[in-house]
Amino acid sequence: MRGTLICKGLKGAPPAHSLHSSYMLNRGYAYTTIIGSKHHSQTLLSHLASLYPHSTPQAWQQKLNNGEVTLNGVTAAGSESVTSGQTLVWNRPPWIEPDSPQHFEVLLDDPHLLAVNKPSGLPTLPGGGFMENTLLRLVQNQFPNASPVHRLGRGTSGIVLFAKTPQAAANLFANWNTPKVQKIYRALAQNIAEHDAYEILMPIGLVPHPRLGQVWAANPNGKPSKSVARVISRSASNTTGTTTFEVSLHSGRPHQIRIHLASIGHPLVGDPLYGLTGQPLENLPGLPGDGGYFLHAQFLKFDHPITGEQIHLEAALPSGFSPVPNSEGPGAPSV
Repeated sequence: MRGTLICKGLKGAPPAHSLHSSYMLNRGYAYTTIIGSKHHSQTLLSHLASLYPHSTPQAWQQKLNNGEVTLNGVTAAGSESVTSGQTLVWNRPPWIEPDSPQHFEVLLDDPHLLAVNKPSGLPTLPGGGFMENTLLRLVQNQFPNASPVHRLGRGTSGIVLFAKTPQAAANLFANWNTPKVQKIYRALAQNIAEHDAYEILMPIGLVPHPRLGQVWAANPNGKPSKSVARVISRSASNTTGTTTFEVSLHSGRPHQIRIHLASIGHPLVGDPLYGLTGQPLENLPGLPGDGGYFLHAQFLKFDHPITGEQIHLEAALPSGFSPVPNSEGPGAPSV
């Protein structure tokens, strides 16, 4: 008979592993891409400006003048015409990364698995200007063999599961987006919900974004997606009111909960990117990694990939959420 292991994070408990937060100068990074056929014969400068729209063409020309860009291993000037199949490398010099929380709480630690409670504001993986100030780097400083099974957005807090062995990783990857793994989140959303439960089936795909070119959002032509949202509480304490939802994921699309709740008229409180329709806000939307919203990966339930033991993980709610007495965990029936 299989046992059940229940692991809970204690609200207010000190983090199990932490480092002093500091503005970190990293080692730089080489961004490598292969020129595609649709970009054939573009000038390198115009291609860089479209590939990395965070910098203007003038800024890219300065990077080229600094010798930061190579094309097939040769330092580029920017006026070259690119050819399909060429290797483009931007050797970004070391930069000071934005500050971020430098701690995590261990929820489960055994020879095959590690589960931690990630704070909001700490990226899970490198990207978006973060290379060293990431949960991955912090965890691997303590657990070198740990590899993340999934990721949470920078602004999302809660449970992140790591595998320590290839066998555990393979099993978890195979089952991650199936009913064998139950993932339940707590979300604080704008406006007062009319119904007590919602099944959200809005497809998610790429749509235009003025700063990035494209972002994931509600898109009728996107990939099938499913979330089930259950109302935990409602509050009319401000002009529009808020609703706290418990959301179960039945697919694993980028920013799925943020998009799905927004698509039914309940964007997350403080979300700088998604508006009422699940599309980017019309007036200067933020970036996907921007924080300020309230979303927490609270419960995770699955069978241990090696022992078969039932694992119930719970990460304590951070400040900003009001705990609800007798709220149901991942064993609760579906709605």
